[in-house]
Amino acid sequence: MRNISPLSLNATSCLQLLVLSNGHGEDIIAASIVQKFQQQEHPPDIFALPLVGEGRAYQKLGIPCIGSVRTMPSGGFIYMDSRQLVRDVRGGLLQLTLNQIQAVRRWVRSQTELGNKSAILAVGDIVPLLFACFSGANYAFVGTAKSEYYVRDEVALLPRKSKGARWENFSGSIYHPWERWLMSRRRCQAVFPRDALTTEILQRWSIPAFDLGNPMMDDLESTFSAPKFYSSAAQQQEVARPLVITLLPGSRPPEAYANWEIIMNAVSALMASFSERDGILQSFGSVVFLGAIAPGLDQSILSPTVQSQGWKPHTESPLPIPDSEALIFQQKNGYLLLTQQAYNDCLYWGDFAIAMAGTATEQFVGLGKPAIAIPGHGPQYNPAFAEAQSRLLGSSLLLVDHPGQVPQVVRSLFQNPDRLQMISENGIRRMGKPGAARRIADCLHKKWCC
Repeated sequence: MRNISPLSLNATSCLQLLVLSNGHGEDIIAASIVQKFQQQEHPPDIFALPLVGEGRAYQKLGIPCIGSVRTMPSGGFIYMDSRQLVRDVRGGLLQLTLNQIQAVRRWVRSQTELGNKSAILAVGDIVPLLFACFSGANYAFVGTAKSEYYVRDEVALLPRKSKGARWENFSGSIYHPWERWLMSRRRCQAVFPRDALTTEILQRWSIPAFDLGNPMMDDLESTFSAPKFYSSAAQQQEVARPLVITLLPGSRPPEAYANWEIIMNAVSALMASFSERDGILQSFGSVVFLGAIAPGLDQSILSPTVQSQGWKPHTESPLPIPDSEALIFQQKNGYLLLTQQAYNDCLYWGDFAIAMAGTATEQFVGLGKPAIAIPGHGPQYNPAFAEAQSRLLGSSLLLVDHPGQVPQVVRSLFQNPDRLQMISENGIRRMGKPGAARRIADCLHKKWCC
């Protein structure tokens, strides 16, 4: 990612905007908001500083970076494993952070010296929020990491076994007092929580919180329209189409490869259950597994695991997936596709998911569909992460201890259409409707540019 001096551009815009984010998912969310800014009639001049990773999402939009960027050994998951923090410190985390703090302050100072109006948009958790607060500029915060659903639902606090869990909500909110202090400063002019419940709680402390939705649900349109197996016309539709199961192994190697082996064990258990006399598949006739494989993964590592479990290469796709390079396999009346170009279609076609991913699982659930999760060995999708995600997503995420339990969960879903309807409504409520990025950009444009 190319670096650029903040003094090298003469401002002609109404605003100079610096975007801070700290993670791959946060970069994508920030970039979606930036893209909506760029489409406005008088867009700001936009700069970025990805605090974790190289900020490839900004590169695609041509957004210049103002400081040092580097991929840390943990990939950004230091909060889930203290050993990852040690690795990052040894990899230069402290020096990188110091350089980034200095870069932010230099950028703000240079804009002030030029007489420009400047602001900072922080996306992620307390780290970019801290950077923004102590920068000296006006700022806004998009909180992607925390939700009140981690500790409560709309009725009451969630029961927790661990005494240490009380710490998460000791002050009446998932956001601790020091985080709320950062969000209540005069220069913090807008906070955008990820859901309505979190917004409602933050507003109790006179924080300028706006319920505009979750940008994670933006830009997920599918190439084709796919029906849900629990829709009102389900009985007629099931005869005409296959059962579609989306596989979400995560995006970061080598963890994703280990996750894939676990998921394929669940696939084998499902295929065995489908062949039973009272098997789930009787209403459908065939099943299609859609592997949503991140571009950064090597499919040649995944394919041997597939073929070792009895799947044979096949040439014709059973679904109109827009990926001519998809790998297709067949086993009896089942098909398995690996695609790195049809992520949205994998989400939309899937009736349910077998999931070991962060953002992808939440997006799938946000479309109103159930996901079955199997905890792995981390550093991301470990038992602690999966348990926390199950609190965040509520009834839409069904945790199992091992792959062999997946068929039993699928069977219970088919036998309870009322539960499926509740899951659909829950997922949409917790993740929000599409269009949040544009609503956030419009809100900030009115505050800072008008």
